[in-house]
Amino acid sequence: MNFTRLSILGLVFFFMTACSPGQLQNVVKDVMNDVPLTNGQIGNGLKEALEIGISKGASQLSALDGYFESPYKILLPPEARQITDRLAKIPGFKQFENEIVKKLNRGAEEAAKSAKPIFVNAIKKMSIADASKVLMGGQTAATEFLKNATTGDLTTAFSPVIQESLDKVQARKLWSDAINTYNKIPFITKANPNLEEYVTGEALKGLFSMVEKEEANIRTNVGARTSDLLKKVFAKQDN
Repeated sequence: MNFTRLSILGLVFFFMTACSPGQLQNVVKDVMNDVPLTNGQIGNGLKEALEIGISKGASQLSALDGYFESPYKILLPPEARQITDRLAKIPGFKQFENEIVKKLNRGAEEAAKSAKPIFVNAIKKMSIADASKVLMGGQTAATEFLKNATTGDLTTAFSPVIQESLDKVQARKLWSDAINTYNKIPFITKANPNLEEYVTGEALKGLFSMVEKEEANIRTNVGARTSDLLKKVFAKQDN
């Protein structure tokens, strides 16, 4: 039995003779809270925090208008403005452009439903060493870990869903035809004709921005630590 355990038992014995049962329970609880966390507890606490944040972020973005009515709304690529501005005077075009933008975001919202299980799987595979590095790392350490661990799987999951959404309004074909024609103009910067690739990238950018926001909330907002384990783990970070 190590010195820490002996000290705790000694304190318990001392207070047994001087405290009421209720007071004794509080004393023991306070003493035990000072016992250093194990690496396993640190890992479990961090995983719990990440799952809470990820679930909240992914759920918000996968809801109707989760992207479309949020700071993460996906717009047409910047180079598209040179084309759409010229076509804006054509009757009915503006409405068509708005419909394409809505479909971009509807596709992203539908795709975001697949994000949570991919994130959770990566979190469960996180090693104790990774968990300690993330906990004591920078303010976006968890987001960077998840970005490295999940971007490939998320891209694979998002792309076909977004592609299907775009094809419902023939957005991919129209975009490809327009950009390929535009790219034939001499001395201009070539634009990317692959619309779903752009939308998928923007959708993931918004998703990881939401993850980063939730990570910051857990790291800095004591009220977001909803269990005793979370409080203990992030108190270690605070100190």
